[in-house]
This record gives sequence, C-alpha cells and structure tokens, in this order.
Amino acid sequence: MTSFVLGGGCFWCLDSSFMQFSGISDVEVGYMGGKNPNPTYEQVCGGNTEHVEVARVNFDETVIPAEVVLDIFFTLHDPTQLNRQGNDIGTQYRSAMFYADQTQRQLFEAALDRAAQIWDGQIVTAIEPASEWWMGEEYHQDFFAKNPLQGYCNAVVAPKMAKVRKAFTGYLKP
Repeated sequence: MTSFVLGGGCFWCLDSSFMQFSGISDVEVGYMGGKNPNPTYEQVCGGNTEHVEVARVNFDETVIPAEVVLDIFFTLHDPTQLNRQGNDIGTQYRSAMFYADQTQRQLFEAALDRAAQIWDGQIVTAIEPASEWWMGEEYHQDFFAKNPLQGYCNAVVAPKMAKVRKAFTGYLKP
C-alpha cells in the first residue's frame, strides 16, 4: 500500500474525488505543513498555523498507478491558483505535495511537469518534505458521503468529482 499526502483546496473535495477510484482503499483528511501541534479546524481556517488542509490517499499501485493518482490530483484542482481554490482563500488551501522519501519527491516532480504541459499559467504547487500529520476531526472524514445534499458539496465538491470521473473513467470503482 502506498500513501500520498496532497493539498489542493478544501480537503472534502480531495477525499470524495479520490474515493471514486478502484485501488484507493482509504482517504483520510487532516493537516500538515504547519507550526502548531495538534491544530484544530478552526485554528487552521484562521490562517495563522501555516497548515494545509490535506488528504492522505492510500492506494494499491497494482490497481491504480501512482502516476494516475497524481494526475487525478492535478485534474481536480487548479494548481495555478496561489493560496486558494476558487472562493476558498488562504494558505490552508494552497496546492502542496508532501513527500515521504526521494522516490515520492521524484514522482511528484514528474507529475508537476506533466501538469505544466496542460495548465495555462505558472504551476504554484509546492513540493515539500512531509512533516507531522495531524488527523482532521471526525466530522470532516468522508464529509461528502455523509452530507451529499449540503450546499458546498453540491456547488463545489460534486462538480470536481464529476470532472475527474469523466477524465479517468477507466479507473472508476464498479
């Protein structure tokens, strides 16, 4: 099993989008890259902790290649937006990839290069060494699955899910 820690806007979008695909066994949402120990959602949203809302994507590379997981990441969010995704504004929404080792760093750099070929504008995604992982609150885990009719889920999450579902149909769960 392989795990990537990725930040690309609201972690609800990352969680629900990745969970559509075969080989993705689990997605946990949390916080990484900041300075405060054990941050809360409210602290992170305050913008002073330097944490990123992230998803830890756990997957089986024999079912879904690492490159595809990363291409899904660069499809579901806009890596040219600095410290935001749409109306979600702040450093907690920055585009970031946190590598566990040099192999992951190389995979992330190659994925960023592929993304630069399809996105107009400069890619601002940071590639950083993984720091301490802080699990998000329970109510954030599987948020879309628990709250599919919630307004943000309908307006923001569902369209992102549809975008990656259309682009990666060959990897969808049956």
